[in-house]
Amino acid sequence: MTGGGARIALLASNRHPIRQPFAGGLEAHVWHLARALRARGHRVTLFAAAGSDPAAAEATLRVRTFSPSSAAAGDPSMAPAQFLADHHAYLTLMTELATHVPRSFDLIHNHSLHYLPLAMAPALDIPMLTTLHTPPTVWLESALEVNSGAGSDFVAVSEHTAAAWRRHLPDLDVIPNGIDVTGWPLGDGGHDLVWFGRITPEKGTHLAIEAARRAGRRLHLAGPVSDARYYRDTIAGLLDDDVIYHGHLDQRALGALVGSCGAALVTPLWDEPYGLVVAEALATGTPVVAFARGGIPEILDDDSGRLVPGGDVAAMAAAVDAAAALPRHLVRRRAETQCGHGAMVEAYLRRYRRLLSSFRAGPRQGAA
Repeated sequence: MTGGGARIALLASNRHPIRQPFAGGLEAHVWHLARALRARGHRVTLFAAAGSDPAAAEATLRVRTFSPSSAAAGDPSMAPAQFLADHHAYLTLMTELATHVPRSFDLIHNHSLHYLPLAMAPALDIPMLTTLHTPPTVWLESALEVNSGAGSDFVAVSEHTAAAWRRHLPDLDVIPNGIDVTGWPLGDGGHDLVWFGRITPEKGTHLAIEAARRAGRRLHLAGPVSDARYYRDTIAGLLDDDVIYHGHLDQRALGALVGSCGAALVTPLWDEPYGLVVAEALATGTPVVAFARGGIPEILDDDSGRLVPGGDVAAMAAAVDAAAALPRHLVRRRAETQCGHGAMVEAYLRRYRRLLSSFRAGPRQGAA
């Protein structure tokens, strides 16, 4: 990785473009990583949905689409259209990487949640690193059962996520996610509360609304509506002068909103693999009150917020005043020391060098 930098292919989602405003934390992570790698002199090619930010990568790998023939479309066993679209996109991608362009890159960094990059990794003639952004899924577990992880090295985004995968990957390392703290300016705070993220049942938006009402504070909501039915049936009817939805904001507008609030509520109803919104809120100096689930307790401490039992709305409401009273400069310092983007990028670069060195030294031995 010298003399002009490495040629790196970043694999993301075929469904979502890598651009602001981000569809989710994975897309934000890949965008920041791609830009940071380019800033360090590496040549980045991106696989993601059409419409991705052209400044994120020097080149793109096109997402291939598939239209079955009329005969095939009449097959009663045909899978749902979205499954077929995902399958075809990654099948063509991995086939091209294995057969047509194996020398176009020095390594592949896989961030996708699809099973085919793992299943087909042994066919590659270049090394691959896979970042595990989620707990185990049946499809990814199936791929690992087939080849025991051969063809890829692995890292997880938190100790919690790593623990969930160690049945299959006992030596799994952790590189915690990071954010560019400079992109989230320190805010002045205020009395109101904020909740931001994907509006979907597992993120518990409705519980944030209940907690804010119990705490007697106005709540600001921001983020993409990822589940239209949930928004329509559960959230829309709760909006009023004290619960305001601002839409899907870009990073600058979102940072200003979060920084203007006294505390952020984080209400996952599942085990968050990392908890990117926690890091982003802390960077603005806004303390966090969060359900203690998944990787969130690895980020939040008593100087930056409060952890409450998962699903306990009363405990969340009761913790708001104490959290909002925390010194905002100490809250931001937690983001700088615990969630900094630079440390994450340097950890990935070390892992790339190690992977390339071991690949050149001899045959791959499987998962690392």
